[in-house]
Amino acid sequence: MAAAGERHITISSDGSTTIWVPGLDEHYHSIHGARTESLHVFIEAGLKSTTVRPLRILEVGLGTALNAQLTFETAKELGIEVHYTALEKFPITHEEADALSEAGMRGALPFLLAPQNERIHFGASSFNLIVEDLRTFRAEKGAFDLIYFDAFAPSAQPELWSDAVFENMYRVLATGGVLTTYCAKGVVKRSMKAAGFEVEALPGPPRKREMTRAWKR
Repeated sequence: MAAAGERHITISSDGSTTIWVPGLDEHYHSIHGARTESLHVFIEAGLKSTTVRPLRILEVGLGTALNAQLTFETAKELGIEVHYTALEKFPITHEEADALSEAGMRGALPFLLAPQNERIHFGASSFNLIVEDLRTFRAEKGAFDLIYFDAFAPSAQPELWSDAVFENMYRVLATGGVLTTYCAKGVVKRSMKAAGFEVEALPGPPRKREMTRAWKR
């Protein structure tokens, strides 16, 4: 989830684009490979881990829309119908979207420039950008099958990794659903377990030993 204030486009180690937020000293994706991290954490460990069809996805933190772009590309390849809801308190501006496009992220533009709080369709699939704080977000119980939890690190925004947040994530996730995140901190996994999740540690993306996947059984 982005933070208001200064943001700078940077290139990560695998040549893909990310954004650095000086006020938090945080990047939207790993500097060791933004695309590599997204594919590993959210596509391989998330999208490809579930057989639910059609698939309802909630992303916590749209950011540069890299996860959305890769999801729709993968879903098209695999013939999966997806209904994607992205939660972002501070969306990318049109000027930033243009700069990201020039930096090689043209495929993210449909999501970055999507009208706010309005579902748009891509064939049978759909996308909705909700501009709201994660802590006030509410949806129907069991509204999603897969959650990409891509908020900034707990060290930067601990309030987004609280017991209350994961209790809400558990509530909006359907039985059998899965939540995946790059974060593997013990305090985060304890909050997930307290909310009712079955938590597993998986090998992480480059330069990160572990990541976390959590199931609602």
